[in-house]
Amino acid sequence: MVRIARTKSSTGVYHLIIRGINRQNIFECSEDFEKYLDVLKTVKEISSFKLYGYCLLDNHAHFLIEEGEENLATVFKRLGSRYVMWFNRKYARTGPLFQGRYHSEAIEDDAYLLTALRYILQNPVMAGICKDPGNYRWSSYKDYLGKGQGMTDTAFVLNQLSSDASKQRRLFAEFMGVEGGEHTDIDQNTPDAIKEKMRRICGVASASEFQALDPDKKDEGVRMLRQAGLSIRQIVRLTGMSFHVVRRLGEG
Repeated sequence: MVRIARTKSSTGVYHLIIRGINRQNIFECSEDFEKYLDVLKTVKEISSFKLYGYCLLDNHAHFLIEEGEENLATVFKRLGSRYVMWFNRKYARTGPLFQGRYHSEAIEDDAYLLTALRYILQNPVMAGICKDPGNYRWSSYKDYLGKGQGMTDTAFVLNQLSSDASKQRRLFAEFMGVEGGEHTDIDQNTPDAIKEKMRRICGVASASEFQALDPDKKDEGVRMLRQAGLSIRQIVRLTGMSFHVVRRLGEG
């Protein structure tokens, strides 16, 4: 079978996925997750790549990585060989553990990097494992709140959200869909109540109507919605404005 050439990222950043062969588990218990993270930390020190995010699940894992001194093929060869040797010895098995090559997707701009990171860290929620990504043990989410292992390179992402360090973690939690840095439901207001606030404050009832407003009215509407207690994520969904624009206007 002819292999399709990987798309090269101009930024050096990639979203990568590894899967168990025949969809089998690559992590059977907490010890396995812990071992893989130990190997990941060791290989990171050797290969000098930047790790912006990760999430390990039973039969696959996601990573957001910027290439360092070694290319990713070498990085994942190191990771795979060290972990598989340990895994096979532990479970008295032989043969490959991972399904072929890792899958990679080029990340070409900062906005897409943030989107990819949110997708990665929301995986346990989408898989029905937990309701709150902050409660999942085997991801880099807690590193962004200053409560994790500290292996993740968080500064670049947090600086994208705000130059004010005192606001970064709260904004990160909001971006991930968690209110005010606390792990609660994002929609404490009902959808009807939220839309009513939009109609009352902005005079429109949908994102398309909001987008048709004059630029000054849109900016003022965002500011007033923030003052009315809506979160950045709620305003993004209501108005169709970008997270960065809503965050900037809300701080103004």
